[in-house]
Amino acid sequence: MILGKVVGTVVTTISHPHFDNRRLLVVQPMVTEEDDDDADFIAVDHTHAGIGDTVLVNREGNGARQVLNLPDGCIISVIVGIVDRVDIQG
Repeated sequence: MILGKVVGTVVTTISHPHFDNRRLLVVQPMVTEEDDDDADFIAVDHTHAGIGDTVLVNREGNGARQVLNLPDGCIISVIVGIVDRVDIQG
């Protein structure tokens, strides 16, 4: 699981059947100053998140398939929660 910020949407005219009727969002991982910058990635939205929302993303294929009830799905990343607030203690 990682925290990320939704920075965009994806629009397709043709997609794999496992993505039919599912919103695809571009997520930017939230990292600390010590972490390397990870590249943005695409995740299936399972929470009705929108641009600017902080989200919790399951980036493990088996867990993502279980959330979406697609045992043979070709999905790796799925947004499983919208985060209201993040407090970092240091």
